[in-house]
Amino acid sequence: MSKVISAGHICLDITPVFPSGHNYNRIGDLLVPGRLIRMDAASVHTGGSVANTGLALKLLGNDVRLLGKVGCDVFGGMVQRILAEYGAGGLIADEHSSTSYSVVLAVPGMDRIFLHNPGANDTFSASDIPEEALAEAVLFHFGYPTLMKRMYEENGAELKNLFMQVKSKGIATSLDLAAVDPQSDAGKADWQKILGGVLPYVDFFVPSFEELCYMLDRSCYDALAAKGGDMTEQEGILQKADELARICLDLGCGAVLIKCGLSGMVYRAGSRERLAQIGARLRLNVDEWAGRAGAQPCFKAEIVRSTTGAGDVSIAAYLTALMNGETPEDCAKMAAAEGAASVSTYDALGGILPLDELKKRIAEYEKG
Repeated sequence: MSKVISAGHICLDITPVFPSGHNYNRIGDLLVPGRLIRMDAASVHTGGSVANTGLALKLLGNDVRLLGKVGCDVFGGMVQRILAEYGAGGLIADEHSSTSYSVVLAVPGMDRIFLHNPGANDTFSASDIPEEALAEAVLFHFGYPTLMKRMYEENGAELKNLFMQVKSKGIATSLDLAAVDPQSDAGKADWQKILGGVLPYVDFFVPSFEELCYMLDRSCYDALAAKGGDMTEQEGILQKADELARICLDLGCGAVLIKCGLSGMVYRAGSRERLAQIGARLRLNVDEWAGRAGAQPCFKAEIVRSTTGAGDVSIAAYLTALMNGETPEDCAKMAAAEGAASVSTYDALGGILPLDELKKRIAEYEKG
């Protein structure tokens, strides 16, 4: 059982459930001033990388320590109680901050819309990582610095400091991002400089295409966004994702997995010399990983109720598979299959399947 730290952003996700049988083509057809919309009961769950990826890692059999920050308020109490149901906890309760929350509008027929308050996440820093938590950890996973003010201000100095601190202990590291509001302070930050500073200390970089394209090739992002719809379904996305993966390797990370929505995933690993820097705690077969690259198609989901947290859950499967000694190709397959299983429920964790069950499903998928 691998000891893993899941740190970073945590929040309460409130997802109003739309009655079945309705689809909407435009948000303007739904959100009309003065109109009352009848809804089903809301789905209320923990969200953010700490809860989604962290609890998914736990459900997949890892020994996980969650490190995040909430406020001493009603939402904070709800987050702590939900985590306790999974036998997890230990979050910092900050009486000077509010608990982060997201209202997730999972409107049938269109992509999700998030109304988000970062709350206590904005104050999270490297000093919030207890030294004793790093003593036996094999992997340190950090998620969503894009939604955490201390992590992106001053060109990401705190984020770099955090990863340098962890890497000095010989622990393997992974980093995930979240979408950026272009009008926010995070959207105006120099993400190319931020990533250039932290990626030499990131062994496994696991962003989504949209956020990475925004950060590393804004003109391409703007052109794709101008076409409307889901940019990951546009022609040439996987080729563009591979270009971005190469840039990430040049910036210093060990391996990259880019989530590309319904188009699948793109993966690429660095040189043998770079992968050898990951550290002995993670027994990675460097020769099996070095220089490997490819694209993994998306698996068809049996039913889609909500895609909220599916990317986080897919990353948990990817990280668990690599800690179990799987090849880069099989790690990507596990990630894609777990993502397809996750969307069958309204919360991120309800559809999670163990890796042996995923392997059976993958075999069935590949048989056709």
